[in-house]
Amino acid sequence: MARKTLTPPADDSDFVERIVDIDVEDEMQGAYLEYAVSVIHSRALPDARDGLKPVQRRILYSMSEMGLRPDRGHVKSSRVVGDVMGKYHPHGDSAIYDALVRMAQPFTMRLPLVDGHGNFGSLDDGPAASRYTEARPGAAALLMTAGLDEDTVDFVPNYDDQLTQPGVMPAAFPNLLVNGVSGIAVGFATNMPPHNLVEVIGAARHLMANPTCSLDDLMKFVPGPDLPQGGRVVGLEGIRDAYLTGKGSFRTRATSRIEKVTARRQGIVVTELPYLVGPEKVIEKIKDAVQSKKLQGISDVKDLTDRKHGLRLVIEVKNGFNPDAVLEQLYKLTPMEDAFHINNVALVDGQPRTLGLKDLLKVYIDFRIEVVRRRTEYRLGKRKDRLHLVEGLLIAIVDIDEVIQVIRTSDDAGVAKARLIDVFDLSDAQATYILDLQLRRLTKFSRVELESEKSELERQIEELEAILGDERLLHKTVSTELADVAKSHGTPRRTVLLESPGVPATTSTPLEVADDPCWVLLSSTGLMARTTSDEPIPADGARSRHDAIIGAVRTTARGEVGLVTSRGRLLRLSALELPMLPPTNGAPSLSGGAPLAAYVDLPRGEEPLTIVSLAADSPGIALGTAQGVVKRVTTDYPGRNDFELIGLKDGDEVVGAAELRTGTEDLVFITSDAQLLRFGAAIVRPQGRAAGGMAGIKVAAGQRAVFFGAVDPDADAVVVTSSGSSGALPGTEPGSLKVTPYAEYPAKGRATGGVRCHRFLRGEDTLVLAWAGATPARAAGGNGVAVELPEATGRRDGSGVAARSPIARVAGPPR
Repeated sequence: MARKTLTPPADDSDFVERIVDIDVEDEMQGAYLEYAVSVIHSRALPDARDGLKPVQRRILYSMSEMGLRPDRGHVKSSRVVGDVMGKYHPHGDSAIYDALVRMAQPFTMRLPLVDGHGNFGSLDDGPAASRYTEARPGAAALLMTAGLDEDTVDFVPNYDDQLTQPGVMPAAFPNLLVNGVSGIAVGFATNMPPHNLVEVIGAARHLMANPTCSLDDLMKFVPGPDLPQGGRVVGLEGIRDAYLTGKGSFRTRATSRIEKVTARRQGIVVTELPYLVGPEKVIEKIKDAVQSKKLQGISDVKDLTDRKHGLRLVIEVKNGFNPDAVLEQLYKLTPMEDAFHINNVALVDGQPRTLGLKDLLKVYIDFRIEVVRRRTEYRLGKRKDRLHLVEGLLIAIVDIDEVIQVIRTSDDAGVAKARLIDVFDLSDAQATYILDLQLRRLTKFSRVELESEKSELERQIEELEAILGDERLLHKTVSTELADVAKSHGTPRRTVLLESPGVPATTSTPLEVADDPCWVLLSSTGLMARTTSDEPIPADGARSRHDAIIGAVRTTARGEVGLVTSRGRLLRLSALELPMLPPTNGAPSLSGGAPLAAYVDLPRGEEPLTIVSLAADSPGIALGTAQGVVKRVTTDYPGRNDFELIGLKDGDEVVGAAELRTGTEDLVFITSDAQLLRFGAAIVRPQGRAAGGMAGIKVAAGQRAVFFGAVDPDADAVVVTSSGSSGALPGTEPGSLKVTPYAEYPAKGRATGGVRCHRFLRGEDTLVLAWAGATPARAAGGNGVAVELPEATGRRDGSGVAARSPIARVAGPPR
């Protein structure tokens, strides 16, 4: 191949043509390599430190430079796109706008970085043009850019060397794990799912405190992805592989329930779809499968989605078909079940690497420590400079008359500055600052202000120097800032993690379900299921690493159970609608269960407590409230699906409910100030549903009951108490834990104050959790992971021992 070039001559003669021979293969290899490197570094792959691709980073920086803020008005998206394209990103406007749109879509990112106004698209439709939409930074964007003006990161030239831009954002949270990313480069591709902010920060803080911790330790904090649309993740083995090696896969299922959609017909109601799957895509696949006769039993599909109620896809099932079997066909033939392949590829020191969970967290932690170190050095320098000027001002104010005389008798500013330096032993900066001083600052009040400012600067300098001089204090600062981010921006988990999908339904499933005896179970994480028989459940309960049984009722497949809530309501639930667990020789695991939210819609602030039998021959239900009221409810339940069990006073709520088996049980209250009261259930007379109960325990002012339950006095029982600080973020501090034999506590009369059951340590002022019941007791964290309890050797009024991790629920063996 020949390349033609024009070489300018030394004189004013015409240009001379010069031809250079080059090898085509070498030219193609060189050009392709340059292109590949450019795509990898400048377009497709994110930086492992801030989790941003270059275009995303430039959008956030440009919006910050434009003065846009979450508390100010939106501006046209085209204005943002034009500013980014003209100053920092030498590519087309469509690429910039596509990146901006993705950062504003709540169904794409777990914590959106851009607050969009207008049509930013949906899962089935694209966004409006940039001239029709408006944007501003989201609250999370400020966390990404905070500290840019404090020399926390290095700046690099833009594409034409006219401006500078940050090479990486300071990133106050692990954005790469929280929001995920996808991209295709030359020879590389990345695909990372979003995660829960609180869980990721919890894992990062644990890794900082325990650098040698194992992957299993980190997975106690981050058990799996948390997708923006919720849904269910089926199978956790692929997730662990991805967290270990950086590559793996998992399957996501739509959240659905079977209910009556018409007076005579059942249907499948879908409320959540797999990640990035839209309802129109599902409807299209259903219609294609029905027309090709691959899918049977469906009469109609309706999309009733709206802004108020969210996603609602109603699939009507023909009479004579089992909805469970139809649902299994839908999982198999449509995107209602979808696979997500994890490929954690990101740039580390400019090189693409495949990273596991621990590696991703370590890269971020090391980067964040360096950011805080540089920020601290910058602030220390600024405060030292200011202290130097304040000290000069104080010198000038003490001899202000002489300072004025020196300035007045000087020929010019240069002479005045030199004389001030010589007479008062000032530095050049101090003398210049004094010459620029306004006369109104030379008052007595200004001196008081300066002395106060000097003291404050000295205190701040001491604190900053302490951080720079102690690595442990530096790490603590980073950890505390991460905890603050989790507290202010964290949201509850949306995606349910299931170890297995349960028993798959098939077209051979009988249409009529036999009314066989079974157990209905409720787990600590809100999963419900029924067993295949009414065989006794082993005493150790569900020993799955992701569950603890907090409610178990013996009934039949076509029977009903009652769900008791903190508002004192009882909701009827059909056992037939619950997923059936596979037969097992040991204790059941609810990993194949369905979330309670799929069957009942509880308003904000109302929590499920337990499930009870609706049998008419039962001794009834005992309820205890936060204000110390106790009530036994008669079993003359109405036929309604929703009714009240107790008339609550304003500000009161039910903290515990227990189904009585014999009527001879002890009723137990435990209060937040560590008082325990036990008395016989026989002394509480049963009341009708409208009654408000009677006095159970005297609750001190400012305190509340935190536990109520029923305990068999003849059984081997224990009392579990966990103390902590009332000012701590719930679920973040393990606190002190104590397990005491139940027999240590004497019985007292109803409406008394009880006895002390836990002694608080320094820094503790409340019981964050309490429980009493039969052994063996099982504790679980907020994500359902089992937490080991100490031996039942605690003294009745002794203090606890440090817990390994926070406890959310405690349960005993199913009765």
